[in-house]
This record gives sequence, C-alpha cells and structure tokens, in this order.
Amino acid sequence: MIIYGVAVLAACLLAGMIVGDALGVLLGVDSNVGGVGFAMLMLIVLTDRLRRAGHFPQHSAEGVLFWSAMYIPIVVAMASTQNVVAAVGGGPVAFLAGAGATVLCWALVPAVARIGGAEAPLPPVSEEEEV
Repeated sequence: MIIYGVAVLAACLLAGMIVGDALGVLLGVDSNVGGVGFAMLMLIVLTDRLRRAGHFPQHSAEGVLFWSAMYIPIVVAMASTQNVVAAVGGGPVAFLAGAGATVLCWALVPAVARIGGAEAPLPPVSEEEEV
C-alpha cells in the first residue's frame, strides 16, 4: 500500500511544521525554524522503527521512496521563500550563524558516525513478504 507510506510522510511533515513553528515562537522569530528538517528526522526514525517491528511493508516504503526523490526540489522551493536579501542586509550575524552551524555539523559527523556501530544490513524483502 503505497498510500500508507505517503500518509506517514504527510504526518511527519505536519508534525515537523508544528515543531518548527513552535520553535520559531520560542525564539521570537516570525518564521518556521527547521520544520522540514524535523520532519525528515521524524520520518527516518519512524520508518526505521516500523520496519524493524515488521509493520512497514515494502509497498508502504515505496510511497516514501517516491517522495524522497522529490525532496531536493521541495527544499529548494521552500528555501527560495526565505528572505535572504533582508538577512544578508541585516549584517554579518546571519552569515556567521550559517557558517558556524555548517562547521559544527561537519565537526560532529565523525561522532555521529560512531553512535550506531556496525550492524548487518536489513535482509532483502522476499516475494512472500510483499503480499
């Protein structure tokens, strides 16, 4: 059921947007702060847990895979709505915040890579499980 995968994606997107809006209110910014990022993290965690529990069949995963192919164009479209000119015109703080976050993420990649450890990959889905 491909539609179930799309439903999981939509639920994660709505939850991420709510979290991003709430974070924006907490920070005093009249904007969504990281809603799409939170949605993608929720989607990764939720689908992984559902898959490990055996509640996320291959057909549902295909619904998520379809939209994952659309992820980059969607993010580009959302980023184009941000007021970049005003942020850059406001001073170097916006640039420093972006550069600082990028450098911090690069620095944390080795630490995050060590968290999961080495596990065997998931077995391929057999034709019997697809039905």
